[in-house]
Amino acid sequence: MNAPDDVHPRRLIVLRHAKSAWPEDVPDHERPLAGRGRRDALAAGRWLRQEHCAPDLVICSTAQRTRETWDKVAAELGASASAVAGGTADAPRAARASGPAAARPAAPAAPEVVFEPRVYQAGAEALLQVVRAVPERWRTVLLIGHQPGVQDLVLSLAGAGDDEALARAGEKFPTSAVAVLALPGGWAGLAPGCARLTAFAVPRGAKGGA
Repeated sequence: MNAPDDVHPRRLIVLRHAKSAWPEDVPDHERPLAGRGRRDALAAGRWLRQEHCAPDLVICSTAQRTRETWDKVAAELGASASAVAGGTADAPRAARASGPAAARPAAPAAPEVVFEPRVYQAGAEALLQVVRAVPERWRTVLLIGHQPGVQDLVLSLAGAGDDEALARAGEKFPTSAVAVLALPGGWAGLAPGCARLTAFAVPRGAKGGA
């Protein structure tokens, strides 16, 4: 997987949360991952590590299933819970307006993490507004969200890319699916069709694993 370069200086990685459970009398926002979801989230983290897609910044929905997905991904990336810098709901927006919203990560393996309420159940346009507000210092951003918003965002931004990846992302965006978009400019200038879809994968963990 190519790292950011002069032509595509930034990358947006879009991850749908892993498979969730459906316990009775639990609100949608609080639903946890299922056993398969925990395995698949670990597999997604391994894929990101193997493809050299470790993020600088993570923007994660506040839903329990997305938080748990990030916890498993972080474990595979080597970003321990104690090393991850927590964010606030308005961190990307505030940082754009007035500078850094939080301390820089202590190490490359520990990205800054923002749990953003606007990502929960958001459509593509709302997600685009969240990403446009990312401070320009971040080069690789991981967005963890929900269907159909994540798929619609990827298809809207991807004006070109790997033919197989484009076809697969357009056909279906399953739980734990991950799309990597190479961006030609800054976050604030993101627009439909501006990005190149360089990879699309649906990592799956082996049954009986962690």
